[in-house]
Amino acid sequence: MIEQPTIESKTVAEMLAQAFYDNNVTHIYGVPGGGSSLPLIEAAAQLGIKFILTRTECGAMIMASATAELTGSIGVALTTKGPGVASAANGVACASLDRAPVVLVTDGFTEQQSSFITHQFFDQKALLAPVTKGHSKLEGNQVMSEINRLISLAMTAPCGPVHIELTGATAKKEMIEPQTQVIRSDYHSVIDNLDALSNAYELIIKASRPLIVVGLEARSSENTEMTRQLIDRSGYPVLTTYKAKGVISDHHLQYAGIFTGGIAESVCISQADLIILIGVDPVEFVLQKWRYEVPIIDISVVEYPVHYMKPDVGLYGPISINLSALLDNISVWSSDWKLHAIERLRHDMHDALQCKADQGIGPQDIVEVALESALATQAVNQQKKLPLITVDAGAHMFSVMAFWSCDQPFDALISNGLATMAYALPAAIAAALKAPDRMAVAFTGDGGLLMCLGELSTAVEQAVPIIVIVFNDQSLSLIDIKQQASGLPSRGMRWETPNFSQVMEGLGGQGYQVKNLQQYRKALDEALEAGKPALIDVLFNPEGYGPQLKALRG
Repeated sequence: MIEQPTIESKTVAEMLAQAFYDNNVTHIYGVPGGGSSLPLIEAAAQLGIKFILTRTECGAMIMASATAELTGSIGVALTTKGPGVASAANGVACASLDRAPVVLVTDGFTEQQSSFITHQFFDQKALLAPVTKGHSKLEGNQVMSEINRLISLAMTAPCGPVHIELTGATAKKEMIEPQTQVIRSDYHSVIDNLDALSNAYELIIKASRPLIVVGLEARSSENTEMTRQLIDRSGYPVLTTYKAKGVISDHHLQYAGIFTGGIAESVCISQADLIILIGVDPVEFVLQKWRYEVPIIDISVVEYPVHYMKPDVGLYGPISINLSALLDNISVWSSDWKLHAIERLRHDMHDALQCKADQGIGPQDIVEVALESALATQAVNQQKKLPLITVDAGAHMFSVMAFWSCDQPFDALISNGLATMAYALPAAIAAALKAPDRMAVAFTGDGGLLMCLGELSTAVEQAVPIIVIVFNDQSLSLIDIKQQASGLPSRGMRWETPNFSQVMEGLGGQGYQVKNLQQYRKALDEALEAGKPALIDVLFNPEGYGPQLKALRG
C-alpha cells in the first residue's frame, strides 16, 4: 500500500512560516504593518521563530542578509506596504549585490483595493524588480510549491533576495495542500568541464609563478576546505577579497594580502605569470579597469555575463568539485615562489596601507588596539574565537580590513557589492543574535551610524553582546578626501561633533567617549568584559586617510 502525503488545512501565513522553519529560520526582522504582518508573526511564533522589531526597514533587510550569510540558508524580513517597501529598498539592493538569499515579505493591496485606492499605493513589484530575483503574491492554488520555488530561486547562485507581496486576506486564507518538505536540487547545471580542466592543467603546469585570488563564493564549508587544500598543495601566494577574508587565515604563510581591484595588490600580481580566481564575483571589485595581461583561470559557480576581464579558461559549476579535479589530476605542483618572498609582499602591502596619526588616535590605532584587547580578553577567558566584526562603508573600512586578522570565513561581515553605509550596526545585531556566545564588534563611521542610529535601541532591547566602535571625525570622510583631492573647498561634508556615547546611554546602553589611547583601552576592556551592548565614541585624527586611499586605489 502506497502511503499518501498528509493533507491538512493551513492558512497561507502558516504555510509560509512552516517553510521558514523547514529552512532553519530562527528570526524574522522587520517593522510590521497591520495587514499580512500580524498573521505571519503569530504563525512563526507558534513554530518558535522569534520576531525582532527593528527601528528601520533597511536595518531589517541588512539583519536578514547578515543572517543568510552566516547560516548559509535564507534570511527573512517583513515590512508594511507603501513606505515600508520604499524604506527597505536599499537593504534589498544590499542583499542583491552582496549575494545574500533573503525573503522579503511585504504587505500588499488586493485587486479590489487597487481599483480605487491611491493612498500609499505604487507598483511595489516594479520598484524592487531590479534588485530581486523573483516575486509572488501567493494567490495560486499551489502555495507551498510556489514558496519553495522562491526559496530555491533565492538560494540559486548568484544568491539574492526574493519578494513576497502578501495581502492580509491572502495571509488568512485557508488552503488544503500536501505539506511536502523543501526539496532543492543542486543549483548547478551539469557542465562538461573536461576540455576546460585539460586547458587549466596545461596553464598551471607551464606557469612558473601562479597566484591565487579568492572571492566570496569560496566561503561555504566545502569550498573553503578544498580551497585550503589547493593552497597548501600549490605553495602559491594568495590574495583575498574583502568578503573572502578568513577563507585562508591572515596568519597563513602564503597569505599575501587583500585584493580589491585597486593598485595595492599590483606589486604582488605584477610578479605572477598566471592568475587563478577561486570563487571571485566581479561585484567585489572597485570601479577600475582590469590592468593585468597574464593568463587567467576563472573557477566560479557561474559564468558572469558582465566581468572586468575575459578568462583564458573558465571552470564553472560546483567549486569544490572542480578544485578536487585539479588536485586529483595534477600530481606535482611547483613554482618559483618562495615563502620569504611571499612574506615580503605581505609586509610591503601592510606597510603601504599604514594609517597612523602624528597626534591623537589614528584610524589604524583604533583597529589594532581593539584587536589587542580582544586577544587579551580571549586569552584570559579561554575563549575559542575572537569577536566577529562587521564593517561599515567609509574611509575607516580600509584600516579595519587591512589590520584586523581573520582565521575563518565570515569572521568579518562587510557590504562589498553595494558598499552601503548604515550596514555595520544592523549586521552586528544579527550576528550576535545568531551566535550569542561570541561577541560582535561593529566598526562604523559617524556618518554611517547617524543613518541607522535608532538600531542602537534594537541592540539594547535585545541585550545582544555587541560593541559599536565609532570613528568620529565629524565628517563624511571618504567624500571629503575626494573633494579636497579635486582641489575643491571643503563644503557640505562636515558637521558639529555629536556625542554618541550620550545617545547610547540615553537608550539604556553602555557609552564611552574617548580622546586618547589610555581612555580607549580602558573602555575596550570594560566593554569586552560586560558582554552587553556598548558603544565607544572615538574622537580621532583622520590625517592618514588620504595617503592610505591613494596607496589602496591609486
